[in-house]
Amino acid sequence: MASLRFALFGNVYQQHKSAAIRVLLNSLRSHGAQIFIEKEYYDFLRSAFSEFTDSPDFVEFDSFAEVDADFAISMGGDGTLLKTASMVREKQTPIVGINMGRLGFLADVSVDDVETCVDALYRDDYSVEDRSLIRVETNGEPLNGYECALNDVAILKRDSASMISIRTSINGEYLTTYQADGLIISTPTGSTAYSMSNGGPVIVPRTGVNVMTAVAPHSLNVRPIVFPDSAQVELTVRSRSHTFLVAIDGRSGKLPEGTTLRLTRAPYRVKIVKRSGTRYFSTLREKLMWGADVR
Repeated sequence: MASLRFALFGNVYQQHKSAAIRVLLNSLRSHGAQIFIEKEYYDFLRSAFSEFTDSPDFVEFDSFAEVDADFAISMGGDGTLLKTASMVREKQTPIVGINMGRLGFLADVSVDDVETCVDALYRDDYSVEDRSLIRVETNGEPLNGYECALNDVAILKRDSASMISIRTSINGEYLTTYQADGLIISTPTGSTAYSMSNGGPVIVPRTGVNVMTAVAPHSLNVRPIVFPDSAQVELTVRSRSHTFLVAIDGRSGKLPEGTTLRLTRAPYRVKIVKRSGTRYFSTLREKLMWGADVR
């Protein structure tokens, strides 16, 4: 049996849920795996568990660029998986999401199934789904941190009093100027997140489209619009507060009004590991209670 290399990322804010790491580490050790642990998570585990001490079995790392891994494992919820994806970046290492949160739409391996999941990885009994990302560029101040979104890019007002104006064009053709509290541009992966909560459609992964959904638009005839993910979207924002927020997978930064944002499909994809037998529509029914009659 081949020795596999695993890079571990985790949520450092839920100590009472992190006991599952013992199960995971024991399972990986039993297979003779090489185990790399992201530094922040490594430090958390050392402080959370007295028995977690320096060991030749574990290698900590600061940057994923330093690591040559066969799989990245995300221990947390969907937010942790999004963070893991932002650290894996262009290396496109397949990501396994172990859900220790509430919903677990992306991170769909339950804590109870950790050992079964590790066994399946060693048997090659899994599939890998390629998920597209949106890349964000500006004509002014650069964005802090990661510039690609697996879920969505949200343009939002900063204050609670007034809307913002977002001039929008697709492939150089003017679409409209949104007068709204914000605008969400979502991938199919993120269509079940912030966009859906604002009335956007659910889009099946790997369909080659994105969706644009306004947040509290000041017009009754504004509706979500679906467009090819190969398209280039340009957004220019005006705001009474002279600044606005850009949130990329929930991590936000401030930009001055008048900034033009250019959104394009990223040149690489994120690879998500799915257990054999996992089906998207089953996940919709189970996680989102799709079509459930609650009467």
